[in-house]
Amino acid sequence: MNALQRVLAWLRSLLSTPGAATGSGRTSGRPTSANGASSFHLGWELPPGSFTAASVDLEIDTPPVVTDLYFWAVQADFGDASAETAGAHLGLQWNRRHPGGTAANWGGYHASHLGGAILDGSASPLPSAPNDPNTRDYAWRAGTRYRLEISPMPQRAGWWRGTITDLDAGEQTVVRDLDGGGDRIRAVTMWSEVFARCDAPSVRVRWSRLRLRTEAGAEVAPLAVTVNYQSRAAGGCDNTTAALEGATFTQTTSTRRIVAQGARLEVL
Repeated sequence: MNALQRVLAWLRSLLSTPGAATGSGRTSGRPTSANGASSFHLGWELPPGSFTAASVDLEIDTPPVVTDLYFWAVQADFGDASAETAGAHLGLQWNRRHPGGTAANWGGYHASHLGGAILDGSASPLPSAPNDPNTRDYAWRAGTRYRLEISPMPQRAGWWRGTITDLDAGEQTVVRDLDGGGDRIRAVTMWSEVFARCDAPSVRVRWSRLRLRTEAGAEVAPLAVTVNYQSRAAGGCDNTTAALEGATFTQTTSTRRIVAQGARLEVL
């Protein structure tokens, strides 16, 4: 297992990691996790049915000012009616290896029972300063909404397309396609992965318009999201929080935790 595979497996394990209690705890210094990050998640509660695509609008409301890596993504787990085949994440990064510190990522891994290897993918039309096949140069802007969409690749079964749309400019970018297998999306999670100090200046992102597409082509919303924080024992920061503001879900670092671990927030 190479370094990227270990990171992906670690991140996937966090989706079921209990969070720390609200109150005093790790609120300064660096996260002590194996990869040096503190992560928190919003897992979608799917309605009954079978779904072939998922999308969400992401806005970096308060961007980072430090040089550490930040990664905000929506993850989809693929499979068929009986089992999971793979998982992949599409999102934006604050990443100093890329021009202007901005990048997009679309990568994933096979399910553990299939070996957990990194997914094969097509070449991206976007350049990449560090020549990273998963992470590409992408000039996102704070205060702009970007639609992240994971959908089947046209006319190629088992391949999945990651598309980012700048909703202000009306510009759609296909990041690339991944060979994830399966014919449906079995689970969806939004997350923030933060490699900065717990007491770095606060960063906030906004998630809105959560959508799923049924096999019949209809758009539906998930029923709710469930809040998960990386626990203190696993190296996470205790001063991150999720919140629901109207129909928008927020994730904020370096602040008071106002929504508890395991909270169920309904999608409006």
